[in-house]
Amino acid sequence: MSVVSLIDHAVLQPTQTDADLRAACEMCIRVGAASVCVKPSMTPLTAELLAGSPVLVCTVIGFPHGGTSTGAKVRETEIAVAEGAREVDMVVNIGRVLAEDWQFVEDDIRAVVEAARAGGAITKVIFETGLLPTDELKIELCKCSERAGAAFVKTSTGFGMIKGDGGAMYSTGATDHDVSLMRANVSEKVGVKASGGIRSLADAQRFVELGATRLGASSTEAIAAEEAGAAPTAAPGGSY
Repeated sequence: MSVVSLIDHAVLQPTQTDADLRAACEMCIRVGAASVCVKPSMTPLTAELLAGSPVLVCTVIGFPHGGTSTGAKVRETEIAVAEGAREVDMVVNIGRVLAEDWQFVEDDIRAVVEAARAGGAITKVIFETGLLPTDELKIELCKCSERAGAAFVKTSTGFGMIKGDGGAMYSTGATDHDVSLMRANVSEKVGVKASGGIRSLADAQRFVELGATRLGASSTEAIAAEEAGAAPTAAPGGSY
């Protein structure tokens, strides 16, 4: 199986325009990506541009911080599937995860899963693993996600930020440890999506070997060129 066929190509930067989206959809159809993952406002145009192709329309819910109410996430999901999304990537309520309010977390996930399913879509649950300080939190989140009916668990938004030395901010993404941990703590019915910092074919292959069944990336064209044996092109900026 081609690694590129596992990639959800990200068009999520706040500065990206409809022109960027058009170019991305054309490229993803050409290289055979799994989906194009877009800002919610871009869902209708994405559905139009990908119509008749095998590339799926994906959007994000409660993105990037996960702190919107469950009701807002549900409504956002309902609109997304009505506008053509077939996959939604939702961010958990990170504060509630850190507080170990597991009933709230599971109910929040389940509400989105059910709204997506009613519209014929699947749900991926974004943990933002770089902001979770212990494996125990990640393991329990795997269990909550599976019980709630999620199709995938996902490492990161690619936009997660933590405070570092001197108050500087650093983005966090997928790590070998987290992908392996998540694969070990969901059943085979649930996929694992590695996302954040995947910029080369080697990165992508490594995460697949560790158990990822989907990849989030904005360097899709460069990865496709490497996989095809061409000289890799410069990867675009951004942390996704």
